[in-house]
Amino acid sequence: MSHSRREFMHHVAIGSVGLSSLPSFFPADLAVLAEAMQDWDVSWPTRLKGKHKACFDCTEPESGYGVWRANAWAGQYRDVMKVAASDLSPVIILRHNAIVLALQHAFIAKYALGKKFGVTHPLTSAPIEKNPALLDEKDGIPAPFNNSSLAKQLARGVVALACNLALQDVVDVVKATDKVSDDEARKRSLAAMVPGVILQPSGVFAAVRAQEAGCAYVKAS
Repeated sequence: MSHSRREFMHHVAIGSVGLSSLPSFFPADLAVLAEAMQDWDVSWPTRLKGKHKACFDCTEPESGYGVWRANAWAGQYRDVMKVAASDLSPVIILRHNAIVLALQHAFIAKYALGKKFGVTHPLTSAPIEKNPALLDEKDGIPAPFNNSSLAKQLARGVVALACNLALQDVVDVVKATDKVSDDEARKRSLAAMVPGVILQPSGVFAAVRAQEAGCAYVKAS
């Protein structure tokens, strides 16, 4: 368990005793409470207008296959069930080690996150310092898989969500490498996220919200 995950468990344990113990909180605990009360974009369920909804829960990089599976489901429903694209609403959830799939190529390479998270190429299985979920025909990915890239799915209106708790592991790497504050490391990490990916308090929060919005749950990686 990482240092940040141990801290999270500590905060949860303290928080479970209730508001009556609020005066005994340490400053770090108050910071966690303040973060928990910040504004989050939770409007995304209103975008799930399709009759058929599914959330694809990605917990490991697995060469980006979890992201590809969301596109495969949509294609199969179009081809087999003769469902219009407008009637399909996939949701991709990037949490735990799959948080690396929410980050851009240059950032992953700079901090050697591919090695840290065990990222491999979807075709060769060789270790890479890129985001495999962003690879397409420019990178030699053949049809139909070239249309499965995260960027292309986002452009088609697919909702992609990232776990804030998992992002902290990335923040810790940036903080240690660049010798900067936690706040600065977080700013750099957030700036490196793939445009269009929506940060959520946690991946579990995102998965439950998606199911409450009518999504079938799929363990995608």
